[in-house]
Amino acid sequence: MADRSDALQAFVDAAFESFDHFAQDARSRRSIAQIFAALKKPVRQQSGVGSRLPVCSFLEGALATAAAHPDLKALVGRFEAIEPSLTWTNRPKYDGTASDNFADGHANAMIVGPHGLEDRKDVWIGVSLLAPNVRYPDHHHAPEETYLVLSQGEFQHGDSPWFSPGIGGSFYNEPGIRHAMRSLDTPLLAFWILLEAIDDTGGQRGDG
Repeated sequence: MADRSDALQAFVDAAFESFDHFAQDARSRRSIAQIFAALKKPVRQQSGVGSRLPVCSFLEGALATAAAHPDLKALVGRFEAIEPSLTWTNRPKYDGTASDNFADGHANAMIVGPHGLEDRKDVWIGVSLLAPNVRYPDHHHAPEETYLVLSQGEFQHGDSPWFSPGIGGSFYNEPGIRHAMRSLDTPLLAFWILLEAIDDTGGQRGDG
């Protein structure tokens, strides 16, 4: 069996506790159970130093806000321990639904999944950061997805109006549903997990 570092294992454990604690949708709870059951078997872990983008200057403040929530404090601490090893990237393709400041106003990092700290294809854990007043483009993908939101911000899926889950908010995206997110006057930070994460083009999908 492949080795998983103590720091990454601590994050995976904290992520399960937080996703499981906040999820209300029965579909999310089923997916969460399946994802973290699969994660009991580690695969190859990447080594090396991560990299940030300029927008990551908003990360510290967003994490501090999330850590003030007693049920997110442990998750934030475990994430901070592994964050220096993450590679933050931009979404390479987007359409006219994104705001004009999107290109430089967002970053995504893969924690578990293709090219993540633990390089695997069956389940993904990732994180997205938006600077204030940025709209992420509409997008969709084949695998189902559950979000855990660590800040204020708004989301949309399918034909729903924009909604604000709040800090600790959790919601489920069914396979193939169109969805988007946008920050308001503060940064938006969210974790997302996917099961059998192969996108509708057969390639890597670098965001939630």
